[in-house]
Amino acid sequence: MLTIVLLPGMDGTGNLFAPLIDALKDEFAITVVPYPTHEPLGYSELEAIARRALPTSGQFILLGESFSGPIAISIAASRPEGLVGVVLCCTFVRNPRPVLDAIGRLASRLPIKLAPAALISYTLLGRQASKALRTSLAAAIAAVESRVLQARLRTVLTVDVSAKLKTLQLPVLYMQALEDRVVPASAGHDIATLYPATELLTLHGPHCLLQTAATESAAAIAAFARQSARAASI
Repeated sequence: MLTIVLLPGMDGTGNLFAPLIDALKDEFAITVVPYPTHEPLGYSELEAIARRALPTSGQFILLGESFSGPIAISIAASRPEGLVGVVLCCTFVRNPRPVLDAIGRLASRLPIKLAPAALISYTLLGRQASKALRTSLAAAIAAVESRVLQARLRTVLTVDVSAKLKTLQLPVLYMQALEDRVVPASAGHDIATLYPATELLTLHGPHCLLQTAATESAAAIAAFARQSARAASI
């Protein structure tokens, strides 16, 4: 059975993948890679954690959501055995909003959890999010120490895996949310320019696309996974 390895957004808990996992049903084996909630680690340390969770046999797809896109790209660049494709969702290869770099550096030192819950929900989930999704998002953020979230935000400001992206020799699907208020559309176009083999798919939804449009996202991921597995077997 093909495995889909899920690398989470900035909260790192992996709990927000629940709607997507439900929508994928039982066609694939699913591995969720959680990150530590009490250790302020950078991209290299989190990549090491993700690598330890990769399947040791069989084919697999690597999905990097938002914050984890650079991790998925870095792992894929090393061509691990069994990897047949990469899905990048609402993510980037480098700081997606460099014009806000100074503000971002300030924000990375402020207690992120002091931001109003309604503002966070609106920014990440949009206007139409269910109460259950809003509750899940709040719980995921609450589970992570502020200093951990701050450290992750700082790593976003300086990351750049564009050179690694160019070395990939795998199918790549980039899922872009049309109502994303966090990562601009230019981040997806940047990836497609650097790696022309990228399939760029736009779906209606906010930044948390895999949660708010789980059914549509799951269908796209499943189709990509099947196609990638077939191509790798030829």
